Amino acid sequence: MIIRMLRRYLAVALPFLGSAILLFSCNKQPAVVQPVATEKVMTEYSENMSITMSENGRKSYHFETPLIEGYGTAHDPYREFRKGVKITIFDEDTGAESATLTANYAIFYEDRKLWEAKGDVVATNSDGRQLFTSQLFWNQATHKVYSNVDSKIVDGDEVHHCEGFESDEQMKEWTYRKLKGVTYIDDEDLSKNSADSLASDNTATKTPAAAPASTPKPATKTKSAPALQMPAAKPIEERRKPATVTEIQPLRITEKQ
Repeated sequence: MIIRMLRRYLAVALPFLGSAILLFSCNKQPAVVQPVATEKVMTEYSENMSITMSENGRKSYHFETPLIEGYGTAHDPYREFRKGVKITIFDEDTGAESATLTANYAIFYEDRKLWEAKGDVVATNSDGRQLFTSQLFWNQATHKVYSNVDSKIVDGDEVHHCEGFESDEQMKEWTYRKLKGVTYIDDEDLSKNSADSLASDNTATKTPAAAPASTPKPATKTKSAPALQMPAAKPIEERRKPATVTEIQPLRITEKQ
């Protein structure tokens, strides 16, 4: 009797137990795998690098930097130049140096071929035209250079002050987004000012030298003082001559007599 009751109990309890196990196993959440943050994983590190890049078998760009750090696994891969960079651009046809750029900081996005330079950005082209700005973008894909901040362009005797501009890599064709004004530099005035400054510097340096030159002049006057000794010498000779005459003449006369 007891055995039959146990069998009936087990026949009812086991299915409930199995369904409960299945229910709890289905509700258990799978372990979440945290993705690895690859944005700041450094894949390149070099010091005192000098890199030359070529296009179509010709030298196109040259980079010099004391430090380069690359992040190739980032969503937008880039290279960072935290200690500054110097970029030299070469002409595609002649291969001659066409422009140079220096900055305190730069970052290069590899996929977009885009440079961003910051901090005392100075660019100079082969014609002597200079650019001074605090931020500059250079797109190697479109061969364009542009900025959205205040900039100064020195072209011969003209200084252009603008807010934003766009130019080609060689900095020969310019488009100002907002021109604030143009200042003209007169070379003659600069040369006169420089000549006056040099003259003032020379007089300043000669002034202390004139002081010792004036000191020997009184000495030369004292050297001419022997002329004053002549009157003093004459009375001495005049005193001696009468003395010899008075002493000799009376003695000679007495002896002859």
